[in-house]
This record gives sequence, C-alpha cells and structure tokens, in this order.
Amino acid sequence: MTAGSEVLLCAGEALRRYGFPDGHPFSADRQQAFLDEARRRGLLPALRRLEPRIASVDELGGFHTRAYVERIVRGSQTGEGWLDYGDTPCFLGVLEAAGAVGGSALDALAQVIGGTAPRSFQPIGGLHHARRNSAAGFCVINDIGIVIESLRKQHGVNRIAYVDIDVHHGDGVFYTYEDDPDLIVVDIHEDGRYQYPGTGHARERGAGKAEGSKLNLPLLPGASDGDFLEAWAAAEEFLRDQRPSIILMQCGADSLEGDPLGHLDLSPASHAYATQRLCRLANEMCEGRLMAFGGGGYNLTNIAHGWCAVLEELLRGSWR
Repeated sequence: MTAGSEVLLCAGEALRRYGFPDGHPFSADRQQAFLDEARRRGLLPALRRLEPRIASVDELGGFHTRAYVERIVRGSQTGEGWLDYGDTPCFLGVLEAAGAVGGSALDALAQVIGGTAPRSFQPIGGLHHARRNSAAGFCVINDIGIVIESLRKQHGVNRIAYVDIDVHHGDGVFYTYEDDPDLIVVDIHEDGRYQYPGTGHARERGAGKAEGSKLNLPLLPGASDGDFLEAWAAAEEFLRDQRPSIILMQCGADSLEGDPLGHLDLSPASHAYATQRLCRLANEMCEGRLMAFGGGGYNLTNIAHGWCAVLEELLRGSWR
C-alpha cells in the first residue's frame, strides 16, 4: 500500500448539502472550493474516496438526546424555525444534510479502526459547538461527539485525544466531556473575551477526576504563526504526556488571516505544521490513527488553502 492510499477523503454531494441558505456564512459551496484546489494541486488521485452516508436517527442518538433528534426531524420537514437561538436555522432536508456529516464520520471511523486507511479527512465535519440537546454556532449535530461515543461503545477505544485549532473554542466537545479523564482535549483558539462562544479560558483544565486532562490555549486577536507555534509546543508536550490511542483533529480554516468571523492572522503553514506533528504523534502512539475534520472557515480561498495544507501533510504522514 502506498502512503497516499492510506488517507481516506470523505466528500460528496450529500455532504455538500450541509450549508445554510440566504447568505448564511456557512454556505454550501465550501466543499467545492476545497475540492477544486485539491484537484489543482494533484492531490485527489492519491486518496481513497468514501462516498457520504446518511446516519440513521438511532446513530444520531448515539450522542444526541431523542427529543433533540425529533426536533431536527420536524425542522427538516417544515424548513422553518431555528435549532438554537438564532445562528442555526432549519431548512428543508436539514436532517439528511446533518445525517450525512454523522454517517460519513462513522464510516470513516470504521475504516480507520479497521486499518484500511489509518488517516481520514472530512472537510464538511467537525461541528464542535452542538450539545447533546441543542444545535449551536452553525452546528446541527456534533459529529465529533458521535465518533467519540462510537469509539467507546462499538470499538472499545477509551483514551481519545481531541485537538481543535478552529478560531472558536470547541465548547460542545469540551463541556460534554469536561469530567471525562480519558477524553484528552487540546484547544487552540481565539480568546473567548473577543470571540464566540466566550469560553475556553486557560484556567479550564477539566473537572473533578478529569482535572488536568484538558488544555485550553487561547490566542489574542492578531496572533500570527509565531504565536501559534509557541502554543503548539505546549500542546505537543501535553499530548505526549497523555498517551492517547487515537487522535481526532478539528482544523477550522477560520483561524486564518482574512476570515470574516475571526481575528487571528495565521497562515496555512500553521495548519500544515499541526498536521505534520499530529501525524508523527499518531505514528508513535496511536498506530497511525488520525481523523481530521474541516470545521469552520468562511473565506473560500482560506478554506481551499488551509484544508489542502492539512491534506498534503496527511498524505505524507506515513513517511514520518
């Protein structure tokens, strides 16, 4: 097997539909912007492709409450109303669009755990704000949470690292598992004093028996690649000490300079470096197992360049 064939790309029409209408920042053209750039760079032939699959309501219920899943079903049928307090609107077919995010993540997980493709990238994924009982911040479901629950219940993997470099703090993952000592969190984000959702302070390190299993590394507005690399050194030392069995990465491109919703000035080099180092850690500690999810990003050029920087490093990952 060549290095490239060990990387699974989860993309397709059903995932493209996860996007909101009427000028919403999370638009339905984000996947295509990435695929066009990946094709221009000649990356696509080296990949295994995974067509999207729509998760069942029972699979969504692996993380979310039954009452909330039923709300998504109703909103999908009417196309009216909101799934939170004004960021995440319903639209016709939202259940199927969100279900494709969850189902594709579960199918990729099965291949990563099975060793068919130790690394995966799902550009439309990493919906890290949704809680068990609610949408939040453009996130109808929390596919990261669905993967975590499946790792524990279906695959018997307990010690999981979640690494998030999106401009926004991954509150839906962090607080759901705040008291879980085996869910290791490293989250580098814009300081919550200046950015939604206003959380992720450095003093938050986990709760109860999980104290010390979480690391928040907030960056001030205007932070550059140098600031990111300084934070990353602490992140990597922390991950090495925690010894996970698999790494989940959320690589939101909204931390790049010029994103309309972010105030950081990172370049794609930060995303490339983080991915390169996580590939090395995964090879050392996790049998190579690394799943990456696109997360946020609202400047199409940044999305294309940031996510392709991640993909290029995933393709090189087995050589380190």
